[in-house]
Amino acid sequence: MQASRHDVWVGSFVLLGAAALLFLALKAGNLLSLNFDDTYTVVAKFDNIGGLKARAAVKSAGVVIGRVESISFDDKSFQARVVLKLNQGVAFPKDSSAKILTAGLLGEQYIGLEPGADEKNLVAGDVIKQTQSAVVLENLIGQFLYNKAADTGTGEKK
Repeated sequence: MQASRHDVWVGSFVLLGAAALLFLALKAGNLLSLNFDDTYTVVAKFDNIGGLKARAAVKSAGVVIGRVESISFDDKSFQARVVLKLNQGVAFPKDSSAKILTAGLLGEQYIGLEPGADEKNLVAGDVIKQTQSAVVLENLIGQFLYNKAADTGTGEKK
């Protein structure tokens, strides 16, 4: 009788620990967001999104103000169409710009919003027209090597 009571307590403790580990894994993988605030959606189109993923953070001044809801391909403009869910209490001017930035040298990518100067604010369904695509490390290295090769090919002999 006493052993079965201990078994129940040990089993419930193990289940609670497993639930806590699952919660931490989902939070660390950016797959779980417990934000119940009202949001509104805006769209931004980019030429290259790099490694941006759905559920990535949307930040302004280093503060998370929303999340990337979805990413799709627009076959008319041949651009990536990124739908952003911004917190309802955060208002940005219509001429704000969006950039894809990287946290650290090889960290995760997120969207940075910079406010504009327009008097009217973004509302649900608006499109952010001023965007800057992700900086792809491979492209930078390729440009550097190409420029170095061009410099040595045209260098004058002394």
